[in-house]
Amino acid sequence: MNTTLPVLDLFAGPGGWSEGLRGLGLQDVGIEIDPAACATRAAAGHRTIRADVATYPTAPLRRKVSGLIASPPCQTFSTAGLRAGNDDMDLCHQALDDISRGNDTRAAVRATCADPRSLLVVEPLRFALDLRPAWIALEEVPAVVPLFEHTAHLLQKIGYSTWVGVLNAADFGLAQTRRRAFLLASRTRPAFSPEPTHTEVPQWDLFGVCLDPWVSMADALVLPPGIKVNTRGDRPTDKKGRTAGGNEFSADGPSNALTGRARSWKLRSGQSWKLPAGRSAGGDVGRFERAISEPSFTITGSANRCKWVQDGVEERNLALAEAATLQSFPATYPWAGSRTKQFEQIGNAVPPLLATAALRPLLPAVLEVAA
Repeated sequence: MNTTLPVLDLFAGPGGWSEGLRGLGLQDVGIEIDPAACATRAAAGHRTIRADVATYPTAPLRRKVSGLIASPPCQTFSTAGLRAGNDDMDLCHQALDDISRGNDTRAAVRATCADPRSLLVVEPLRFALDLRPAWIALEEVPAVVPLFEHTAHLLQKIGYSTWVGVLNAADFGLAQTRRRAFLLASRTRPAFSPEPTHTEVPQWDLFGVCLDPWVSMADALVLPPGIKVNTRGDRPTDKKGRTAGGNEFSADGPSNALTGRARSWKLRSGQSWKLPAGRSAGGDVGRFERAISEPSFTITGSANRCKWVQDGVEERNLALAEAATLQSFPATYPWAGSRTKQFEQIGNAVPPLLATAALRPLLPAVLEVAA
């Protein structure tokens, strides 16, 4: 196989998989429809086809890609959303079976879905069956595991070795306990889970090996000097440099060494949740909080509403550079679009460090096929 063949990245987003591939010396071509994400990818130097994956033809790509990556939009299956994907699960299974038999019923099935976006989860199989790449890597929220297992079964029928499971990003060096489902498949060697590099409670095993402890937010948030936080986003400033309706200051606060009062910093989620029965009166609403000495909770598209809290007082918003860093993007990654769109891209992206970890078991296959 030609060593110059790129990896095809469906629903490519701002470049999480792309950055993960870049760390392995590989390159992708992404298909992405969102203009802000496309602009981010262009600024970061990642090749992109701006198009709708669901309508993009596979024929022009035959024999032109070495691997296939996909992270279908997760909003319909995510616990942070309305979970319409749960109602559409049987329809997604039906579409997978239909596609595997060469019967494209996507249009008819989509019309009966509670949320048409649910059916995007079947698109990777359509591309895989037609393109037969050497390897495949898919990522989604854990609720999609049954659909990934179904997809894996269909891939096994055409000669792929597969592995499906849920990975915790903290086990691979991220300062975030993000849990995501993965499907890994290979035509040239057994597919298996990546080996964790970190653990919550380090212990020596019988072979004298001890994994590193989970990375804390304090460890990760070593930001370059000059990173500024604007509490109101991109707003015009007056002649004295002050932001209209907000404040601007250094992002260094929570990333100081854990000494003195710095230990009391916590990150508070902007996403609310109901406290369990008996834990509060009147159905109070709580918010997730993590101490800076711990990994963060899952960074989502609503990260722009997260707050740094000290001694119970909300001090300031989570900075864009901080959210990017907790997702393992460079703090200076060139995000495009409005402030809301930038945070949305960060939260929806595959963390590059987790992408690299997931791809490592497939890397020998890449090298073998390309040789």
